[in-house]
Amino acid sequence: MMAAAARMAFASCGRLLAPSSSSSLPALPRTRGNVAASGKHPVSFLAAARSASVLCYCSDATVAPAPQAAAAEGEGEEGEKKAEVPPVEEVAALLDIRVGRVVKAWRHPEADTLYVEEVDVGEEQPRTICSGLVNYLPIDQLQDSNVIVLANLKPRNMRGIKSNGMLMAASDASHENVELLTPPEGSVPGERVWFGTEDGKDRQSEAASPNQVQKKKIWESVQPHLRTSENCTAFLGEHPMRTSAGVVFCKTLQGARVS
Repeated sequence: MMAAAARMAFASCGRLLAPSSSSSLPALPRTRGNVAASGKHPVSFLAAARSASVLCYCSDATVAPAPQAAAAEGEGEEGEKKAEVPPVEEVAALLDIRVGRVVKAWRHPEADTLYVEEVDVGEEQPRTICSGLVNYLPIDQLQDSNVIVLANLKPRNMRGIKSNGMLMAASDASHENVELLTPPEGSVPGERVWFGTEDGKDRQSEAASPNQVQKKKIWESVQPHLRTSENCTAFLGEHPMRTSAGVVFCKTLQGARVS
């Protein structure tokens, strides 16, 4: 039996948010993927979206509608520009999603719902990230855990502590069960995650700057297209989320929306 449809989200701002239904969101492709390991069909993220909500603990202030594509093919008969929406895979490739390892975690001294983590993402010093997970995960599940981090977001002040990134987590429809996304064993902190085949690592594009991610609403455009399969593997459309060691997953939340 499949678990209730759930949504996936990042851990950083401690707020319950839902994706915008604004008509200004680009009409990105809606696809279904297969689970290569089991041969089963995962639940469509569209079906999950009807019953699930998104917990977004993010370092951006809000989840806003994505802007229309800025690029234009040319001008029509009436002089209007025809905008071309890029494939969601191209947009997602601008996100700097990395393997991380929590080296230290503690309760935020000024916010009851926030943890503070120092996370190794392959840089000279660990990043400080605030995560609104106190009501969902015991602190021992954070300490020394391997995580997935969105690294190219603008830092945000969280009750006096600057949060520099987001942890990715999954929530069921009732928001009672939350799980962190987990990189496969053998993944190295700092490695950039990609979507697609095993050899896709060599074709990754350069990540956008934090200012570009915010200005172009890149995360908000990609979020609705992320999901999990019925074996809890994370997908972008039909493309699994990968590190060099294998696919990214959660433990038990199936047929979930990923963000």
